[in-house]
Amino acid sequence: MHARAVAATATALLGSAALLVPTPDARAGAAQPEIIAHRGASAYAPENTLAAVDKAAELGVSWVENDVQRTRDGELVVVHDDNLKRTTDAEEVFPDRAPWKVKDFTAAEIARLDAGSWFGPAYADARVPTLKQFVDRVELHHQKLLLEIKNPELYPGIEQETLKVLDNEGWLDRPHLADRLIVQSFGAGSVRTVHELRPDVKTGFLGTPSVADLDRYAAFADQINPSYASVSMGYVAAVHAVVGPHGRPLEVFVWTVNDANTARLVAGYGVDGIITNTPDVVRDALPAK
Repeated sequence: MHARAVAATATALLGSAALLVPTPDARAGAAQPEIIAHRGASAYAPENTLAAVDKAAELGVSWVENDVQRTRDGELVVVHDDNLKRTTDAEEVFPDRAPWKVKDFTAAEIARLDAGSWFGPAYADARVPTLKQFVDRVELHHQKLLLEIKNPELYPGIEQETLKVLDNEGWLDRPHLADRLIVQSFGAGSVRTVHELRPDVKTGFLGTPSVADLDRYAAFADQINPSYASVSMGYVAAVHAVVGPHGRPLEVFVWTVNDANTARLVAGYGVDGIITNTPDVVRDALPAK
């Protein structure tokens, strides 16, 4: 069944489901959603650092999310913002390099920066990891990776480069592709490019497309991953009614849920994953798998 076939029903559901506050019983028999540590366990360690990966592992969290961008000399690094001001000391180390855009610095320059002191003095040695370093740390802990290609419009060709690093590090073999890797982006074109380059890679689109447009996204995305505040039980049902590029129903991972009540709410909607800074809080709010 495709989006056009469910649009009318979903529209009616969307109008009423927003008024519902489901309990876990509303999903009786359904699997509990996956819990994904947003930028690592970023409530407890500086985001997108190896320390945040380690903290997620310490908490027993299987999935880690990260953000990938590119340096001036072509290295892929893991950092959320397109500039280095918020999460590093770039302004102090390079005072004459405003606006401190990631794309204007070499990998060696970024490697000099303190990416942890802003979070707390215990993390003063944290650095901005390369994508290679990040995936190797995730592999060390036998975790799974939800990788976001950030600002793809700034980095032509980053999709192929990202896949090359993943391939070099062993992340495009059958076991990883089966259930340990998802590549997502807010850029629909970027997600489509990943799918075209490697149709066997599971992909996600970050956003909340209209129900009428879901068919179009289903040609190249296995997931629709919206802000939790933008969805309802009806919307999740409409997404699940559409078949993705690998012949399975589209999935929904919502972001960013950091409290128990919201975790129970979206779990009741039937989402497949919950992206969170506080993975322990979300896990403890839901019935055990």
